[in-house]
Amino acid sequence: MNILGISCYFHDAAAALLKDGVLVAAAEEERFTRIKHDFEFPEKAIEFCLETGGIEAADVDYVMFFEKPFVKFERLLLCTMQTFPHSMKLFREAMVTWLGDKLWVKHLLMRKLGIPPEKILFSEHHLSHAASAFFCSPYEEAAVLTVDGVGEWTTAALGVGKGTELKLIKEIRFPHSLGLLYSAFTAFLGFEVNEGEYKVMGMAPFGRPLYVEKVYELIRVDDEGGFELDMDYFSFHYSSEKTFNKKFEKLFGTPRDPKAHFFTPGSGYPSYFGEKPANFDEVGKQNQYYADIAASIQVVVEEIMVKMANYAYRETGMKNLCMAGGVALNSVANRKILAQTPFEQIYIQPAAGDGGAAIGAALYGYHTLLGQPRKFVMEHAYWGQEHSAADTEAFLKENNIPYECIEDDEKLIERVASLLADGKVVGWHQGRFEWGPRALGNRSILANPGRHDMKDIVNVKIKFREPFRPFAPSVLQERASEYFDLEHPEKHYPARFMLYVTNVHEDKRDKLPAITHVDGTGRLQTVRKELNPKYYRLIEVVGDATGTPVVLNTSFNLKGEPIVNTPAEAYSSFSKSGMDALVLGNYLVEKKDSDQEL
Repeated sequence: MNILGISCYFHDAAAALLKDGVLVAAAEEERFTRIKHDFEFPEKAIEFCLETGGIEAADVDYVMFFEKPFVKFERLLLCTMQTFPHSMKLFREAMVTWLGDKLWVKHLLMRKLGIPPEKILFSEHHLSHAASAFFCSPYEEAAVLTVDGVGEWTTAALGVGKGTELKLIKEIRFPHSLGLLYSAFTAFLGFEVNEGEYKVMGMAPFGRPLYVEKVYELIRVDDEGGFELDMDYFSFHYSSEKTFNKKFEKLFGTPRDPKAHFFTPGSGYPSYFGEKPANFDEVGKQNQYYADIAASIQVVVEEIMVKMANYAYRETGMKNLCMAGGVALNSVANRKILAQTPFEQIYIQPAAGDGGAAIGAALYGYHTLLGQPRKFVMEHAYWGQEHSAADTEAFLKENNIPYECIEDDEKLIERVASLLADGKVVGWHQGRFEWGPRALGNRSILANPGRHDMKDIVNVKIKFREPFRPFAPSVLQERASEYFDLEHPEKHYPARFMLYVTNVHEDKRDKLPAITHVDGTGRLQTVRKELNPKYYRLIEVVGDATGTPVVLNTSFNLKGEPIVNTPAEAYSSFSKSGMDALVLGNYLVEKKDSDQEL
């Protein structure tokens, strides 16, 4: 049985294909169109999934769409009518977009894929999130917690999964939303909503949570983690342009200018920002206030998530917790949940946001609607497109790019490990690209985490990003607890997917300065030999050379771009940046010193 799952029309459109209940392919549309967070119909992702599965659209038994468009449209209509005339612009924009393709998804699927209507089924947004976590997990039963901005009406839900059954038993409804609260602060702090939330998380350790009480003026929380927003401070329910209003600004002050460089006295001022401003101290002090705001909203979200998880435990009595929804990508909060609740194990699907709901919809259809048994666990995230050695070599030759083919994996790994040990920055392009927003060793930029200057080198030469944002470590799974506060790392699925931030042991921070954040933490990825043997072996050999089996791992993309897919995209990023070497499968491309663009 072939089931195609689809999510689209909000952000991170994606497609996934199940064959007899086992995932064979999954990808977000942005990786093919090169439009970051592409939300349009995922035509290219669908094409990739069908091709990888060796089938055509006619062979699809069911298409599962991740939410119910008419219910979502109902919310838009009711909310815009209730907030009229403030919502006039939002209403007009909604009518233009929703009366096009968004509302008529079934007809669009029939037209695009040639699928008859009886083969098209619809899940609900938070059921799709819940299924994406529970049915990908190894657990026979678990509590399920989903938290995001908003689906149709639901913004957070508690569910119970047992075998092939999955039910949501509690919910919080729009406009009361933890995700939208965090997004309001994302916008206030000068970052793009649905893009910059992780920047707020990275900024928070540079601040102090001095304004927690002020944040709690916006949201009332009970002991069970239930909450209500004070809507007098927000405008997201009637505006498509602003998430907060003048009353919010009266409480928290002037929003940060999105075009201004962000730095604090503790973050430093990188050279790629240019010359230090004459009023450096004054601006740094202003920015410190914004860092304190970031720290405060982060603390509030962590406290609420922990309360919700503790309530989930009391309500279900289950020892396992599955999580999904965009807020489940808050890797600091995830680690707090593990530490501050009775749950013994946590599973978070690597594409926890809306893209991942494509898998959830397909799995919900297969197991719950069709009653088919479970036979799949998402052990890794390598579900994207792969490019053959022949295609890679053809690209290099056609473009007259000097390269070296090192067919022996061990020799290649020794060469790359030597480059990393010598302080070089390497683009690493291998196998199938990752599912979700994290680079996990197949589309990664790698560097030596033991060098004190490496964080600045990678930022100056490649990423050109804010100095407060940390880089992640990839570590051999069985040695993770030597360097990070994570006992029995083999039990922790979120650590495989870079979804925990945890403390770097104090006596190891000097060995890992480039990945240790200002608060002494790291967002680690544990690497298992059987799941990615080539990447594992590279880290192992780096450990032999440096004494530390850890590499700095950041996503293979330049600022403002999606993570690369093809060898051509990888080479383009390599040539436009200061990377020293590029590895495409077993092909090595190195720059001469004269080629470097600093």
